[in-house]
Amino acid sequence: MEQFVIEAIKKILVQNKIPSVALIKAKLNHSVPMQTIISVLTSYKSSPNDFKSIENKKEENASENTLSHSQLDRIEMKLDKLLHLLQKQPKLGDM
Repeated sequence: MEQFVIEAIKKILVQNKIPSVALIKAKLNHSVPMQTIISVLTSYKSSPNDFKSIENKKEENASENTLSHSQLDRIEMKLDKLLHLLQKQPKLGDM
């Protein structure tokens, strides 16, 4: 539940607005208890930089996933080439 509130706060911050309970509730797509909204908003107000570090960590993870994905693509291409070369070679019994 807290993650939904955190995402709503980030959307509000992107719009250069100051998060409030009303703005957060308007951004939520899910039903979240008022206590959770107030708790996360209080956490944000006491240390807004923590929310920025959460976003930075997500961006780092996304770039790592992209790197892993591109490495996997290269490995798959090499494997395809090897399989293609192996299929072209005459079998030992055919010689």
